[in-house]
Amino acid sequence: MAKYDVFNGDADGICALAQWRLAHPADSHLVTGVKRDIALVSQVPNDAQHEVTALDISFDKNRGDVERLLALGSKVFYCDHHFAGEIPDHENLTTVINTAPEVCTALLINGVLKGAFADWAVVGAFGDNLHKSAQALGKTLNLSDDALDLYERLGLYLNYNGYGPSLEDLYYHPADLYRAVVQCHSPMAFVNEQKMVFDTLAAGYESDMSEAAALVPETATEDYAIYRLPNAAWARRVSGVFSNSLVEDNPDRAHAILTDLGDDHSLVSVRAPLNRREGADTLVRQFPTGGGRAAAAGINRLAEADVPRFIDALAKIYER
Repeated sequence: MAKYDVFNGDADGICALAQWRLAHPADSHLVTGVKRDIALVSQVPNDAQHEVTALDISFDKNRGDVERLLALGSKVFYCDHHFAGEIPDHENLTTVINTAPEVCTALLINGVLKGAFADWAVVGAFGDNLHKSAQALGKTLNLSDDALDLYERLGLYLNYNGYGPSLEDLYYHPADLYRAVVQCHSPMAFVNEQKMVFDTLAAGYESDMSEAAALVPETATEDYAIYRLPNAAWARRVSGVFSNSLVEDNPDRAHAILTDLGDDHSLVSVRAPLNRREGADTLVRQFPTGGGRAAAAGINRLAEADVPRFIDALAKIYER
């Protein structure tokens, strides 16, 4: 059986797969894309029976293709923390799915592997904006404050690279970034041995965030704020990480970032308040191309005509 690794192109997906393949080395076909590209199992072909590992992509968005592969006799291991919907009972399907707001796929894989490469789980959790979970695991590893700071920055940079509606907007293709990560048994080794990659991501992040620092909200209340970003590559890249920084600074407020795609549609990032990590998935699923989890979700293409309805829905969920 050929092996296919299907994974989200953000920090969580990359760090989850890196742990898995460091523990279970194998030559595999990589299927990934930008962070918002989650219906990825469709890219696994029907040509034969396969062994498929699917990480950090919603089962709900891939159920039909999982069932297609199972019907062909393929084996599927599926690990994720997003909304899953109904999961079929099949002898060739193994699932590890937990939608609790304090977990991510890298942490779930860490549990399956009993901490074999836990440092990478810390990086993945930081990248997924789960700072408390990342710090808690880091403390069990006796990581110093300096190491935790470095892991946090690395998670941020890996995650940041995945944002943007197209691969052309990214600094590195997520498959190439994964290949760089999986060569290193620890994040410290990555920073030292993949210095050019680390420095490129760091410089890109700092440059783009300096642009975002000048932004002001279009609408702001005690309960939520809405930002509109221009049609520019830096804005498309920065939307999700900028959202994360806003909720860190305003933990009782929800945030929505609408980035102009130049065709009467916007790319949307939604973050629930850090102190009330719920509702984001419910909000975005009211619109086509919406998906995500309770604390962080998005809409790939929101029509300008739907923006007033989106704002009303946001207010209904988060106004206290």
